[in-house]
Amino acid sequence: MTDGLISESALQVAICIGLTALVGLATWLKVRSARVSHDGSGKDVFLAGGGLSWLFVAGSITLTNLSTDQLVGMNGNQMLLLAWWEIAGFVGLMILAWVFVPLYYRHKCTTVTELLERRYGGRSIRTLISGLFLFGNVVIYLPAALYSGSLFMQSLFGSDLPVAAFAVVLALIGAAYSVFGGLRAVAVMDTFSGIGVLGLALLIVVLALAAVDFDMVTGVPAERLTMIGADDSPIPWHTLLTGMIFIQVFYWSTNQNITQKAMAAPSVSEARKGVLAAAIVRILVIPPIVVIPGVVAYKLFGDVGDAAYGRLVGEILPGWLSGAFAAMVAAAVITTFSAVLNSTVALYAVDFHEQFVGKVGHHWRLGAVVSALVTVTALLLVPVFQNAESIINLLQQLNGLFSMPILSAFIAGLLFQGVKAPAAIAGVLWGFALYATYTFLWQPGGFVTLHYIHFMVIVLFTSVAAALAFNRLALGGKARFIGLSLLRKA
Repeated sequence: MTDGLISESALQVAICIGLTALVGLATWLKVRSARVSHDGSGKDVFLAGGGLSWLFVAGSITLTNLSTDQLVGMNGNQMLLLAWWEIAGFVGLMILAWVFVPLYYRHKCTTVTELLERRYGGRSIRTLISGLFLFGNVVIYLPAALYSGSLFMQSLFGSDLPVAAFAVVLALIGAAYSVFGGLRAVAVMDTFSGIGVLGLALLIVVLALAAVDFDMVTGVPAERLTMIGADDSPIPWHTLLTGMIFIQVFYWSTNQNITQKAMAAPSVSEARKGVLAAAIVRILVIPPIVVIPGVVAYKLFGDVGDAAYGRLVGEILPGWLSGAFAAMVAAAVITTFSAVLNSTVALYAVDFHEQFVGKVGHHWRLGAVVSALVTVTALLLVPVFQNAESIINLLQQLNGLFSMPILSAFIAGLLFQGVKAPAAIAGVLWGFALYATYTFLWQPGGFVTLHYIHFMVIVLFTSVAAALAFNRLALGGKARFIGLSLLRKA
């Protein structure tokens, strides 16, 4: 009996390693066949030389977002309500396609912060926003992706190995893609692995429902099945009318980790096709795969939190297919990690190194050094997320520290003319301080009980107001509302 278990486990591991290697080989062959010259420029390393077709733009956007943060974290809530994060993402992608993509191409941006510098006519706001993005990537996104992916692998294989061991393996492979292949390799791997991830994830949904005779309602509390969130739920229904839309605009339209892929196409029309394709996947495929397995897991195992998805997969899939799915999920973690790592290096190289150290002679070499430092830092922070009650809820709350203050800089810069860079900085700092006070002082102390998604709207609008007030009162500037006229020019 023991020999049989060992053989099955060995088969899972062998299939996982084999498929991971196969994706790597297919990626290498595709990247190698691309007839491009690698000159070590920022466009070469961070924008794939401007040569990504719409298919790879769509694949990279989808897999950069879809990692175990969603598969593990959202299913870990074990309720259908969390699907709203993905459904609302469709709106954010529409805004990226029709509003921001033309602006980024018109201003020939490598980073989203370049657009801010051009609008405000000052480098300081660009440096601040880049710093916030870098901090968020290194402290939040990268370690969270490694932790959630490692937790899944540990749950699936039932291994005695610590989460940290899985994290090291995933991080090293992800860093290798970014260091040796740049954005082109990341995007190609995203697309190849995405086909497998989405296909197998949908199969998990079908098999999970079959395991409960397609009845996931009986025995499951109503609050886990409703799409109308109560006031004490993770997403109260009224938050969909307030902060949810602004969260999506920030994440999909002004977030370097996502928009960098849309900026790597040869033209606006090609980039837009890729974003629209990603939006279709977002609305049709993603919602069921991030919530239905979690609800089924509740019916089968009870409230098991973030371990729900891995435990369910290990239960309903045959051994060889569990290994295949592990390979695809590992690929999703690896591509998310490598994509965010590539964006992190781009922000540092373009926005900091060239400004404060000197012109970069060869971005591949600089990228290797920065990637190594960032990877080690992310690995050291993985244990922090082990104490989180819910990965996805923690991430969304922490994102508020950066998302609304950063979005306020884009809104003030795009909708108003005559706002100076120091005023935008004042608005961002106000928003950061306000949300930090709310999160760490007011809410825990019971002084403010407003849901964090609602409070994000207050942070956003008061940040814009603070920027305009500082511009007028402290700098003597006169801001003029230009509405959407700038967007029409794009």
